[in-house]
Amino acid sequence: MKTSRVMLAFLTMAFVITAATGARSQTPKGLEGTWRLNVLKSKFSPGPAPKSMTVAYSAVGTTGMKIVVDLVPADGAAQHWEVTAHYDGKDHPVVGNPNADMITMKRIDDRIGESTFKKDGKVTSTNRRTLSADGKTLTITSSGTTADGKPRKDVQVFEK
Repeated sequence: MKTSRVMLAFLTMAFVITAATGARSQTPKGLEGTWRLNVLKSKFSPGPAPKSMTVAYSAVGTTGMKIVVDLVPADGAAQHWEVTAHYDGKDHPVVGNPNADMITMKRIDDRIGESTFKKDGKVTSTNRRTLSADGKTLTITSSGTTADGKPRKDVQVFEK
């Protein structure tokens, strides 16, 4: 009886510690902060490149991330969009993005994450986000379709 209680206490503690650390889904710490697009180091196909773009990441709990994007496209109106999502593989609402109304996030490891954007249930882009080992460069490789249905592949290089 006493052994069962000790074992139950041990298993409960192990579960709490595992849940608190969020082994595979924990928010990457080096990602937090504001990142600015280096247009000259980035590639946009078919283009054109935006005039400017900033992305701000902040942790939400141990498994979530708030993302705020400010974008000035080559032509058209400036965009501001936001999302709060968790690394849980579930859809989360995107507010203000003309090309997406939902996002799903997955953490690959300490420096790599993937996001899938959807509009009206259809995937519009998939992003692979890689943080450099020194934490100074963030590269987002994005593939998907343009608003007019053409394929696109972008490599965006951001710096803090």
